[in-house]
Amino acid sequence: MFGWGLTLLSTLVLAYVAWRSTSVPWLAKRVGRRTLWIAFACLWALMAAGRTLGHDASFPGSAFLEFTGMTLLGILFLCFMPLLVVDLATGFGFGCRASAPRLRGWALLGGLALSGFASFQGLREPEVVEYEVQLPGLPQERDGLVVVALADLHLGSTLGPRWLEARIAQVHALRPDLVLLLGDVFEGHGRPEERVIKTLRTLHAPLGIWGVDGNHERHGTALSPLDEAGVRVLRNACATAVPGLALAGRSESGRHGAAQEAIWNVPAERPQGALVLLAHIPQQVEEAARSGATLMLSGHTHGGQIWPFSYLTGRVYPTLAGKAQIEGMTLIINRGTGTWGPRMRLWRRSEISRITLSSRRTEIPGAG
Repeated sequence: MFGWGLTLLSTLVLAYVAWRSTSVPWLAKRVGRRTLWIAFACLWALMAAGRTLGHDASFPGSAFLEFTGMTLLGILFLCFMPLLVVDLATGFGFGCRASAPRLRGWALLGGLALSGFASFQGLREPEVVEYEVQLPGLPQERDGLVVVALADLHLGSTLGPRWLEARIAQVHALRPDLVLLLGDVFEGHGRPEERVIKTLRTLHAPLGIWGVDGNHERHGTALSPLDEAGVRVLRNACATAVPGLALAGRSESGRHGAAQEAIWNVPAERPQGALVLLAHIPQQVEEAARSGATLMLSGHTHGGQIWPFSYLTGRVYPTLAGKAQIEGMTLIINRGTGTWGPRMRLWRRSEISRITLSSRRTEIPGAG
C-alpha cells in the first residue's frame, strides 16, 4: 500500500515540475515543450522501473535502476519545493505575470543546486559523532568504555557489501569495546544477499555485537539475517553485556502494545548495574526513563534526511537527532548511518555514533 502511495505521490510531483518547467521561457525556447514532456515521461518510466524492479536482486541492473530512480525522485522533490514557493508567492503567476516565468527558472536552478549538494552529502562516508555520557550505576572499573552505535544502514541493492566493508573499517578504526546496531540494518525487500550477511559477520568488538529489529526487518524463520550474521538480537529482552552494564532491546518487527512493555514488567529479571535501552523508534521515551533506563539509543528519524522533511519528522519526534536529557535519562538518536530511498542528505551527512561511558562518582562532603 505504501509503495503504491509513494508511486502516486512521485507521479504528482513529477507532473507538477514538468508543468512548471515547460513555462520557463529560456528552457522551452532552447529545448521545446514537446521534447520536455517526452523527457519527463521517460523520467517517470525510469522512476517506476526503479520502484518495481529495483528491489529484485535477481534482475540484471536492479541496483542501477533503484539508485537512479530514487535519485530522480529526490531531485524532483527538491525542484518541486522552490517552484511551489514561487507559485505561492506570485499567485501561480496571476499576480506577477511578467516576472513569474523567470522566477520559476531561478527556482528550478536552485532546486538542481540543492540536489547536487544533497547528492554530495549523501555519497560521503558517515561522520563520526562523539558523545560522552555519565551513566549512573556503571561500575568505576568500566569508566571510559567505548560504544559504537550504527542505525538505519538499509543494506540492500543500493547499499551493498562494498559499502558495508567500508563502514566496518570505520567502526574498527574507532576501537570500540561494544558495537550496537539500532535497527533497519536491512532494507527489508526480501532476504538480503549472502555476501551482505557474510560481510556483516566480519564486524567484531571485545564485548560483542548487539542489536534490535527495526520496522524494516522481516524474519519469518527461526533465524533472521541479523542472527545469522552473529548479532546478538534483543527482542523484548534484557542481557548483561559485561558485569555492571545491562542491555535491553525493544523489537519493532511486528510488535504489539503488550509485547513492547514486557521488558519493563519484570524488574526482578533485570541484570544489575546501568541499564541501556536499544529501541529503533524513539517512542515511549518518558516511560523508558521512569522504568530505570539510564541511556536510550535510537535511530529511525534519519535526522529528517532531506530538508524540509526534518520539519515534518520533528513534529512526531521532538528530538530529531543528537543528545537530550529526558527525566534524568540520556537519549541519543543516531541520524542514520545509511540512507533510505535516494542517496541524498540535506543538510547533514550520515552518522556513526561513538559514545564514551563514564561512571558517575559521588563527591564526598567537605572533600577538596
